[in-house]
Amino acid sequence: MTLDELEIKCKDCTNCDLCEGRTNLVFGIGKKDADIMLIGEGPGENEDLQGEPFVGRSGQLLDKFLAAIHLKRDDIFITNIVQCRPPENRDPAPQEWEACMPYLREQFRLIRPKIIVCLGRIAA
Repeated sequence: MTLDELEIKCKDCTNCDLCEGRTNLVFGIGKKDADIMLIGEGPGENEDLQGEPFVGRSGQLLDKFLAAIHLKRDDIFITNIVQCRPPENRDPAPQEWEACMPYLREQFRLIRPKIIVCLGRIAA
């Protein structure tokens, strides 16, 4: 399986109730063989609308942090532990991230990052 095939598979996912409220799947973006993978908690409203992780205010801050260490989004891979927006940006529930965990594990297997950075207490 390729990363593109995994994304297509995720778009059909109905393993938890989060799929019912999503506008877009927020699979992940970046380099498909990145040495660094950033993992957030879950998509917010902006991410759900655009289908990309970290595009809102937190994404602007992330871009500044990356620039400070001479990296850009194209150098890394960014995803979340859940790929659909939790209602009202609440924390993902354990059953929700457990439903997404096989997809995240497959992203790890395909990308094979050397460094994994968890962003937020739920992702950690």
